[in-house]
Amino acid sequence: MTSPARTPEHQDELLEHRLNQRLGPAHARQRLGIEREAEARVLSQDRPSFRIQNPTSAPGFIRFCLKLVGLHGRGQANSRRLDTAYNHFYLPTLPTNFEGFRILHLTDLHVDMDEANLQEVIRTISPLDYDLCVLTGDYRKETWGPVEAALEGMARLREAIRGPAYAVLGNHDSVRMVPALEDMGYSLLMNEMVPIEQSGEHFYLAGVDDPHFYKAHNLHRAGDDIPPGGTSLLLSHTPEIWREAAYAGYDMFLCGHTHGGQICLPGGIPLTLDADCPRHLGRGYWQAHGMQGYTSPGAGTSVINVRLNCPPEVTIHTLTRNLSQ
Repeated sequence: MTSPARTPEHQDELLEHRLNQRLGPAHARQRLGIEREAEARVLSQDRPSFRIQNPTSAPGFIRFCLKLVGLHGRGQANSRRLDTAYNHFYLPTLPTNFEGFRILHLTDLHVDMDEANLQEVIRTISPLDYDLCVLTGDYRKETWGPVEAALEGMARLREAIRGPAYAVLGNHDSVRMVPALEDMGYSLLMNEMVPIEQSGEHFYLAGVDDPHFYKAHNLHRAGDDIPPGGTSLLLSHTPEIWREAAYAGYDMFLCGHTHGGQICLPGGIPLTLDADCPRHLGRGYWQAHGMQGYTSPGAGTSVINVRLNCPPEVTIHTLTRNLSQ
C-alpha cells in the first residue's frame, strides 16, 4: 500500500519541524520570518525601477550598459576563467601536527547563475591538493524564490569535493536549504563550532549564520566552547563582523560576499563592495587586532555573470608555524 502524496503544506510543516530540531525554534523562526517578509516585498513590486537591488530591472540595465560600451562579452569570458590563489596563515601557536595543513576556500558560487561557471569551478578544484574544504555562503543566484536549482548545483559540486566540507549560509541562501545540503554531506555551521583533529591535536573551526542581511550571527554561541589558547578559524559570509570577531579572540577569519567588487576599474579598484567595512578588507589577506583574515572575491557572479578587472578565484590557505613560508 502506497503512502498518500504529501501536500505542499505538509512538506512545509515537516521542513519547519526539522529546522526547529536542527537550529532551535528561535533561530528557525527568525530566519524563516525574515525570508518570508523579504520575499513578499520583492514579489509585490508592481513597477520596475532602475535601483540596483531591483531583481528584474538591474541585470538587464547593467547588461545593456556593458554591451553599449563593448565590454559584455569580455566580462562574461572573464567570469568563466578561475584563478587558484594561494595564501599562508602564519600561526606561531599552531599545533605541530597541523603544519602545512591546507584548506580549500570556496565562496559566492551562485551555482544556478551560469552553468559554464559551475563547470569551471568543478574543473578547477578537481586536481587541487587540500585537507579540508570550507564554503562561506551565497550558493543561490537570487535572494528569493525556489531553491531546487541551487541545490542541484551544490549536489554536483559536493561530488567534486574530496573529504569533509564545512559551510555557512550567505544572504542569498534560504535556511530551507539546510536539510538538503546536510543530506548531501555538507556540514553547516549555524553559530556552531567543531574541533578538527589531526593525529591527536586539534584546531577549532567555527561558523556563523549570515551577518549581512539576516543578522543571524552569534559569535558567542559559536566560540564559547573553544578552549583558551586553542587555534581558531571563523567562517563568516561577510567581513562586516571583523571587529567583533577579532575581539572575540579568533585567530583566523575567512569570508566572501564582496566579490572583490566584481566590476572594477583598472587596477582592481572596486566600484562597490556592498559591505559595511573598510575597503582594505574587501579582498585578499588582511590583519586586524591580532586576527588574520582573508576575503575571497569568490568563484561565481551576482546580478550579472560578468567580471571586469576582478578575476574569480578558489583559494588554498596553508597553515604554518614558519614565518618564512
